[in-house]
Amino acid sequence: MSDKKSKGGLGKTIWKALALKGDFYENARNTPKTQRRSLTIVILAAVSHALGSAVILLINRATLPILVLALLIDGLSVAGGYYFWTLTISKLGQWLKPNHVSYKDLLIPIGYAYSPQSLNFLTVIPLLGRPIELVLSVWSLLAVIVAVRQGLDITTRKAWLICLVGWPLIQVAIGFVQVFEQYLVKLAA
Repeated sequence: MSDKKSKGGLGKTIWKALALKGDFYENARNTPKTQRRSLTIVILAAVSHALGSAVILLINRATLPILVLALLIDGLSVAGGYYFWTLTISKLGQWLKPNHVSYKDLLIPIGYAYSPQSLNFLTVIPLLGRPIELVLSVWSLLAVIVAVRQGLDITTRKAWLICLVGWPLIQVAIGFVQVFEQYLVKLAA
């Protein structure tokens, strides 16, 4: 990003990413500052997801060791999903446009696209947790589509196709982690 565009805090960066502005994702450049911000957003998303899970696990009376293990797995699943999804997008992008954008170059805009996931702690709201989780997931998908469209300089349709390869796999994996956490709680009871 240029110096003018890179000014502002993490909150401003998240807000721009949430707004799905194509020029924001297109101008995300590989600098130490943008790398840190992007990684911070992914970590924030992982912590937010873990906090939401922690409340649910505490309501279900998880023991401390189970709680710590479940939260570690939960946070790592979000971070792992980020790297896996970026890898699938990178490989498909290389197939469409060889030597256009590297895996490392995609980590920043896709990290920014994880901004909606920083609101995942809201999933603890009774009766609205699952719908909120789905909305945030789709919002992240849309943000990744914008980031990929801008980063690879391809049509929106191609960006949709590329992003939809890894997205369902990540949703299934995160669902599996949630079921596994509940199993751990029952096992310890």
